[in-house]
Amino acid sequence: MGMNQDIEALNERIAKESAFVERIYAEVGKVIVGQKYLIERLLIGLLADGHLLLEGVPGLAKTLAVKTLADVVRTGFHRLQFTPDLLPADLVGTMIYDEREKTFYAKKGPIFSNLILADEINRAPAKVQSALLEAMQERQVTLGEETHKLDEPFLVMATQNPIEQEGTYPLPEAQVDRFMLKLKVGYPSRDEELQILRRMTKGAQPQVEPVVTPAEILSARAAVRDLYMDEKIENYIVDLVLATRDPKRYGFSDLEGMIEYGASPRATICLTLAAKSYAFLRGRGYVTPEDVRSIGMDVLRHRVIVTYEAEAEEKTSEQLVQQILDHMEVP
Repeated sequence: MGMNQDIEALNERIAKESAFVERIYAEVGKVIVGQKYLIERLLIGLLADGHLLLEGVPGLAKTLAVKTLADVVRTGFHRLQFTPDLLPADLVGTMIYDEREKTFYAKKGPIFSNLILADEINRAPAKVQSALLEAMQERQVTLGEETHKLDEPFLVMATQNPIEQEGTYPLPEAQVDRFMLKLKVGYPSRDEELQILRRMTKGAQPQVEPVVTPAEILSARAAVRDLYMDEKIENYIVDLVLATRDPKRYGFSDLEGMIEYGASPRATICLTLAAKSYAFLRGRGYVTPEDVRSIGMDVLRHRVIVTYEAEAEEKTSEQLVQQILDHMEVP
């Protein structure tokens, strides 16, 4: 009996804590047409305290989506256009000498904001990428001898343009693992395209109001970690991740020799927190297998590296992950 009461109490708490989610969707919807998937994943990133990597052609309103969310949450927003001549200092800042005072002081860079859009991250050299990834990982930046904490919430959405590969610096596999989710955003539907035409080519653009505070986001973040997850679901998550490392043992013998590297333990943590956030966004105090499956692809697609054999057979990591998600026994 005690257990059920606990879950009921948790459900009530989460229903209250997550009330702002609908306000966010409504407000963002004034500006953004469709894009439910992207907005929801951005919220998952905020709630689970993880970063997002986004692949999609230019012109899909990525900047608008992140900026609008920042306006709705009343947090700082900064868009960084990554280019080949960018230096780490352009990102994190630098020490500047003050002639009058005869001392150095820190001039903080644009990374000192809340929501960061790192546009076309694969166009900047490795040392700039690693400066960004270090800030993402450590939540702090060292300038001179001083360490400066980054603001909370802090979320980076990095984009990669899948079209231009000429003269780009692909992110190293180990770095990609730092992103909680990797999203693929496609073109809008015909209806959405028509709405975009009507909304974006007439008069003044709609404005959004802040409807949630950063404090509410941070409080929700704590609530997400308290969500109930049954042992069966914990085991399901671990099995999904282990199946990417040892497919044969889990009955996927046709994937044998297809996967070079499976997902790391970071994937297990990310899948758990993302599934909890996904349930939270639905106002539920507990996680279902469906939550795990819904977010599984975004957590795993960039963490499963295929072999040459798989490439020769034109198998992508997504196809392999989908096979595991489709056929792994659900609790």
